[in-house]
Amino acid sequence: MKIAFLFAGQGAQEVGMGLDFYEKYLKTKELFDSFPQIRDLCFEGPKEKLTETKNAQPSILLTSYAIAQILKDNNIEPEYVCGLSLGEYTALAFADVWNLKDAMDIISVRGDIMQNALPLGTSKMAAVMNMDRNAILDAIKDVDGVCEIANYNCPGQIVITGDNKGIDAGILKLKEAGCKRIVELQVSGAFHSSLLIPASKKLRKKLDEYKPNNPKYKIIYNVSGKEENKPINEILEAQICHSVYFEDTIKYLKEKGVDTFVEVGPGKSLSSFVKRTLTDVKIYTISNVTQLDSFLSEVKGEN
Repeated sequence: MKIAFLFAGQGAQEVGMGLDFYEKYLKTKELFDSFPQIRDLCFEGPKEKLTETKNAQPSILLTSYAIAQILKDNNIEPEYVCGLSLGEYTALAFADVWNLKDAMDIISVRGDIMQNALPLGTSKMAAVMNMDRNAILDAIKDVDGVCEIANYNCPGQIVITGDNKGIDAGILKLKEAGCKRIVELQVSGAFHSSLLIPASKKLRKKLDEYKPNNPKYKIIYNVSGKEENKPINEILEAQICHSVYFEDTIKYLKEKGVDTFVEVGPGKSLSSFVKRTLTDVKIYTISNVTQLDSFLSEVKGEN
């Protein structure tokens, strides 16, 4: 069994996440108690406050990291780790690139930078369903305004990002090209677009306050969907204003022999992306204690 841990991005947050682990495991309690404001947001909400980018990002990171630590304590360790956007920071923290306190400091600043990067209501994102990536790129290449690919999530789901003018024009072009379903997303701005280049410079200043350690696990990065040799801070500076190649990540992991994909933390979007990309692998979602117990029972039964 060759395992990859997948860590969720923003949007996976939900009130109550991590609470059952907190109540059962002393290590989880200690981790959450180290960040009392985030702990209370995770467990009690309110949902509107938890959903704000500046709060959602550290909340998801803390919850996912804590669950991954319990897996590690049960002798379940991955060969590869990766995440979707914010989830990449969780993967790096779990791989001891930073200690948890530093990771939480970095991601809190990142969340604040992203929330305030663009004037509210001036940009947006939309999911384009059941259309080939090359057809999408061809349709949006000459639109007036900014319209780019934010996320290559899986076959049949690609997210576009840009200013209102560009996205509106892009949607019209995509419909003319035969796309039947496009869903505008409830986000505060055009994440993973060139509009966030100034934000990426601010983030880099924060990242450079810390010297990253070499990862203890192999990392697959969003900017390419594979392993990278560039400095980590350079990769993360680019990530915030660059397409996320998650479908490519999944395929790369399969090529490297990964046969077991474990989504760690709230939500189940990444598991669904794997299911839509690959057919002959095992996929698990671990967001609560019941799912953890079931997974551990199955794995130990195989051994």
